Amino acid sequence: MTDDTGAGTSRRFTFDFDPRFAPLLSVVGVRPETAGVLVGPGTLRVRFGPWVVETPLANVAGVETTGPYSPPRVIGVHVSLADRGLSFGTNARRGLCVRFHEPIRGGEPSGLLRHPGLTVTVDDPEALADRLSQRQ
Repeated sequence: MTDDTGAGTSRRFTFDFDPRFAPLLSVVGVRPETAGVLVGPGTLRVRFGPWVVETPLANVAGVETTGPYSPPRVIGVHVSLADRGLSFGTNARRGLCVRFHEPIRGGEPSGLLRHPGLTVTVDDPEALADRLSQRQ
C-alpha cells in the first residue's frame, strides 16, 4: 500500500498478523504488503487485500480500542449481523473500532450494504486512535 494521499503528512499503520492465520489470509490476497491503514490529509483509507474503504476524516465519529476477540468472528472480513459493522481482522488479540457519522461502503462489491463502524487489527491501535482523534 503506497502513501498516496499527500506528501509528508500521511501516516501508515500496519496490520498485526498472527502467524497462525497469515497463510489463510494470504489465500484471499491479504498480506502485509496489501493491507494497511493510511491516515492522510482529510482522508482515512483502509486496504485489506482486495477490499478498500475510503472516507473523509470528518466522517469519523469516534474510536474505541477493542479485543480480545473470538478468532472465527474476526479473522478475515466479517460483517456483524447485530449492527452491520465491518471487521478487517488479522489477529484475535486487539484492534480499533472506528465509528462513522455516515455509514461507509466496503464489505461487498455493490456498495448497497453500508457499515456504521469498521474494526481494524493494526499493530498499534492506540496510536491510530490518537491520530484519528486529532483529526476530528
